[in-house]
Amino acid sequence: MIELKIDNRTVEANEGETVLQAALRSGIEIPHFCYHPCLSVAGNCRICQVKVDGRPKLVPSCNLPVAPGMTVETDTEEVREARRAVLQFITLNHPGDCGICDKAGECRLQDYHVRYGEEESRSREPKHHRPKFNELSPRIVLDNERCILCSRCVRFTREVSGSHQLGIVERGSHARVERLEGRPFDDPYSDNVIGLCPTGALLSRDFLYKSRIWYLEPVRSVCTGCARCCSVNVWRRQREWHVRALGAGLNRTAYRVTPFENPGINGPWLCNKGFDLHRRMARKRALTPLIGGREATVAEAVAEAKRLLAAAENPAVLVFAHASNEELAAFRDGPGRRVQVYTREDYHTVPGEVTEDDFLIQGNKNPASYSIRALFGSRPYAPEARHDLVVIWGERVDYHALGGTKLIHLASFEPAGETAADLLIPVSTTFERSGTFTNFEGKVNRFEKVFDKPAQVLHAGDLFGRLAP
Repeated sequence: MIELKIDNRTVEANEGETVLQAALRSGIEIPHFCYHPCLSVAGNCRICQVKVDGRPKLVPSCNLPVAPGMTVETDTEEVREARRAVLQFITLNHPGDCGICDKAGECRLQDYHVRYGEEESRSREPKHHRPKFNELSPRIVLDNERCILCSRCVRFTREVSGSHQLGIVERGSHARVERLEGRPFDDPYSDNVIGLCPTGALLSRDFLYKSRIWYLEPVRSVCTGCARCCSVNVWRRQREWHVRALGAGLNRTAYRVTPFENPGINGPWLCNKGFDLHRRMARKRALTPLIGGREATVAEAVAEAKRLLAAAENPAVLVFAHASNEELAAFRDGPGRRVQVYTREDYHTVPGEVTEDDFLIQGNKNPASYSIRALFGSRPYAPEARHDLVVIWGERVDYHALGGTKLIHLASFEPAGETAADLLIPVSTTFERSGTFTNFEGKVNRFEKVFDKPAQVLHAGDLFGRLAP
């Protein structure tokens, strides 16, 4: 460990750390735009300059290695003046459109300008205009006028995703971020640049104009798109900002998904499929129990399930490959004791989807696979076993492939197809309960409840307790 002084505080730093890293880790704020802990040091925004004892000029703290006995000051008048000058330069051609910018509320430039900048611009010259609301990809809008050329997005495609699809073209006041060589920006991790951007230059088309960020709050969850089980934040409307006149459905809307930093699983990154988690959860729900196609109460549906299980001589269950550890344990200790258990894959890749890579995306698209194998092994459904009752737990099952047996379907979303199960019991989604998943590496990841479940929907774990012999 190396000891140095920052603002008259003795700080311990690791050998090889920079002053900025040591300060941030010690709770000392130094403003920065281009620096990111997972990207190379660019040192081009200059707002992180500090005064170092014994040096005649201010030094960017992002690429200044710590040294024993070093004395650093981050809040002298000279440093404050340098920050004001940097912000004047950055905002020279920056549009004053904060009122319509979706980044308002989490824009680093806006925050720093209020905290460290001057009230008004010194420039009286017309601003230089650049391409505005340009479609960088079907997923991302690029506003070059708001870009401050921090190069975070460019470095991400070069150093993290490896697509090399973004670069900075032209020079001087004409410089701008652009797709290279006219190639489409189809990076499977492209949405990460939206969160990396410290301004409103890169915006999500899915979230554009949906809500102001101060109306929302994040809830920790888990992406169920593959067996890695990445940590995510699901953004919902804060309770104190619930709406009435616009429809109560907005209060049960997941507005967006962003990465939740988890160093042991996904770091600060997420693939585009993870960013789309809220859209997959917005499919048409199964909300009412059905017995033979007619609506029923929860009590009637549970009683019918008990009757069918008791009457069956050779029952079987197709286990849900998106079930949480707690649900799987409840099933094992309940009806799983006296039925034949079959495992399956609920989801397969679709055309155009990246099947697997050496970064985050796993070829196995079923998040509960590890726990299912540990509890029940791996046994695909055997039609020749001639089961007289099959319990389908989960989605994406062809009723006809199971023969003419009686069917109980535990589903969160409306089943596709015209044929109805003998009994349909709606069950909750991962957004409507808390629990854990164990990913393909055996790492346990927790998710929290985002919304209350609908009245006629059951938690699968509770249902299995009621069906236990």
